[in-house]
Amino acid sequence: MDDAYLYTAMAGDTFDVISLDFYGDERFSSTIIKANLRYCSVLTFQGGEQLRIPVIDEPVAATLPPWKQG
Repeated sequence: MDDAYLYTAMAGDTFDVISLDFYGDERFSSTIIKANLRYCSVLTFQGGEQLRIPVIDEPVAATLPPWKQG
């Protein structure tokens, strides 16, 4: 997990919202949680927490419509 972005959480952020913002999909929230175990029990961030957001390389499914592939 060497490749990661540093993100400063804003008040009200949640793991699923951060996942949606970075990856375009909430299903990667567990990836962010695993990279930030000290915050695994946080439901809503207060703001100011430094999070590692792993870079993931997932191939785009050929069956996705063009507007979902980018």
